[in-house]
Amino acid sequence: MAPTSSLQPRFFSSFLGDRLVHTARPLRHPFLCNPGTPNQKIQVSRTFCNLADLLFNKRLAAQVLEQAGTLVKAGTTTDEIDKAVHQMIIDNGAYPSPLGYGGFPKSVCTSVNECICHGIPDSRPLEDGDIINIDVTVYLNGYHGDTSATFLCGDVDDEAKKLVQVTRESLNKAISICGPGVKYSKIGKTIHDHADKFKFGVVRQFVGHGVGRVFHADPVILHCRNNEPGHMLLGQTFTIEPMLTMGSTNCVIWSDNWTAVTVDGSLSAQFEHTILITENGAEILTQC
Repeated sequence: MAPTSSLQPRFFSSFLGDRLVHTARPLRHPFLCNPGTPNQKIQVSRTFCNLADLLFNKRLAAQVLEQAGTLVKAGTTTDEIDKAVHQMIIDNGAYPSPLGYGGFPKSVCTSVNECICHGIPDSRPLEDGDIINIDVTVYLNGYHGDTSATFLCGDVDDEAKKLVQVTRESLNKAISICGPGVKYSKIGKTIHDHADKFKFGVVRQFVGHGVGRVFHADPVILHCRNNEPGHMLLGQTFTIEPMLTMGSTNCVIWSDNWTAVTVDGSLSAQFEHTILITENGAEILTQC
């Protein structure tokens, strides 16, 4: 792992120390979605025209995620990854958005193998052949930056590698069709069409979301085919974060009220970026 001092640029303008950042309290498990229910309709988002200057152009979330990925190896625990992520964020004058959000107990989500999302870091060592999604969100200068990626641990079998590759491709293809006036529903169709080519499932229950001054806001971004209304707006910021599976797309949430796993134990992979809708399409804000 590179020392945290190598993370550039460093920020000190809104250092929060141990003070907990309180975002809008979710009405339910954050962004567990049942498409078609009235309270989950996609609505017009706020716009955050100065986001790029204030936070995302600095790419802090992406830098932290990149460094966290270097820790993925057999024998490393997800608790160790959590502690490293927490320190990197704090050392750069920011705060880990997940910590305390809706009662989440850690600074990062670590979802291993059959875990779809929201895995809580613990003392189990990673094993050779595992895949792990690391989901990083940082809060800085009044804004949240949200990104995730799935990493390979050691010698991963070809089928799992393909799942990870196709999930990454699905995200990139979805981003490529975004722009002012484009229907939100086109994102889900693009992802679902690509996943179908490789016979992977698309998780419906968890969705992308508007992000900015509030961690989770409108619009709700479905990753599956859908007929939800709404069009993208110039200056809008939201996440796209497809979750693909080898088997069932249905999930079970553990008694911790966070960890979501595939009902059949099949592998799941996820990638996520925060994007900004621009005149020419979409800019990825959470990349180095």
